[in-house]
Amino acid sequence: MEIRHEAVPVWGGQLDLHFQVAGAGPPLLYLHQAPGLHWDPFLERLAEKYTVHAPLTPGTANEAAIAKVDDVWDLVLIYEEGIRRLGLERPPAIGSSFGGMLACELAAHFPRIFSRIVLLDPIGLWRDDLPVRAGIMVPPEEQAELLFFDPGGEVARAVLAPPADPDEAAVAIASLVWTLGCTTKFFWPLPDKGLSKRLHRIEAPALIIWGKQDNLAPVGYAEEFAARIADSRVELIDECGHVPQAEQLETTLALVSDFLALGDGSP
Repeated sequence: MEIRHEAVPVWGGQLDLHFQVAGAGPPLLYLHQAPGLHWDPFLERLAEKYTVHAPLTPGTANEAAIAKVDDVWDLVLIYEEGIRRLGLERPPAIGSSFGGMLACELAAHFPRIFSRIVLLDPIGLWRDDLPVRAGIMVPPEEQAELLFFDPGGEVARAVLAPPADPDEAAVAIASLVWTLGCTTKFFWPLPDKGLSKRLHRIEAPALIIWGKQDNLAPVGYAEEFAARIADSRVELIDECGHVPQAEQLETTLALVSDFLALGDGSP
């Protein structure tokens, strides 16, 4: 699969918003998780039918860019400008975890920006009785249990295993730490962002997919999102943690594909 790179000048020319693009067909926006963008089998399969446009959080493609973006509201305006400058007219959007929160913020601030949205275990809400874990604070040896239903399974090992080469592993770890620093700037502390007060502004139909055994963002938040987004439905996936597109690929892909087909006229 060929991955193309596009840099779009935004924010009054102060920075470029970098996109990775792959596939052919109608446009689809993908908003990545806090650890960054990874072209996993889920995205590869989507790219068989769609042209997937995946923006990289400022700072992860150009380190200096993170200093130009103060908060999540700056980020929302930057992403909207980048989407508009690419000429993407009401694409469907998929957001995973941090990317799900960002998809919600974009759809709430600009209700006509997306035709449909898919939220994969999004963060962004807070209840004192359902605390969301700060993944960046969890030791590496506990990451698998935080993210996956089966922390010892093949999927968890494949996602979390560092490169075998020590030099490549050191580079990968440093890149991960930097990326988490950039993305966490925009969503933590969660109780202070106020997304719950804006979700009612979302007009696009929404599919909310949640792993029943999510140890990072408890499954109770699925109904919290659904209660605030008027045209939404929830699909819960059993034996699944925080990354349904990895741990339950075929089930997640079927749900997403059917939902997106409702908006593009596919049979």
